[in-house]
Amino acid sequence: MYVSDEDLTTLAARLGELLKAQGALVSTAESCTGGGIAEAITRIPGSSAWFEAGYITYSNQQKTLQLAVPSELFPQVGAVSREVVEAMVRGAHSHSGARFAVSVSGVAGPDGGSVDKPVGTVWIAWGDGARILAERFHFPGDRLSVRRQAVASALQGLIRLAAG
Repeated sequence: MYVSDEDLTTLAARLGELLKAQGALVSTAESCTGGGIAEAITRIPGSSAWFEAGYITYSNQQKTLQLAVPSELFPQVGAVSREVVEAMVRGAHSHSGARFAVSVSGVAGPDGGSVDKPVGTVWIAWGDGARILAERFHFPGDRLSVRRQAVASALQGLIRLAAG
């Protein structure tokens, strides 16, 4: 599935409308997207009114240091897992104070996949302080395509969460 810059800008603008109307803030905790969610959000003029912080925690060590992801999770379930993205969302909430948060960890490729977690496997979690929702995706395409689809899905989930 092709996701354009215009698609991401439209999604981020819609998210911004919802958050601004609620006086709510959002934070991102990103691994395989490398800040792509935060970039899409901050391309919207006035996003400083509703974007609080972005954490790019590419390594497991930084997931632990910046977001308090328990280090024992990595050998147990791996970085690309429900448990890790849920912990990343909790960390983004507690460190930023934002009402909404999203986290993402995945295998964008072209290498790094396994039988259990092939290239294109991405876990995304969304939270609003009271609940956390997580979903596993398998996105087709090359590295850029996987990352763009992950950013779009992250924004779509935030929109759903903020819309209630």
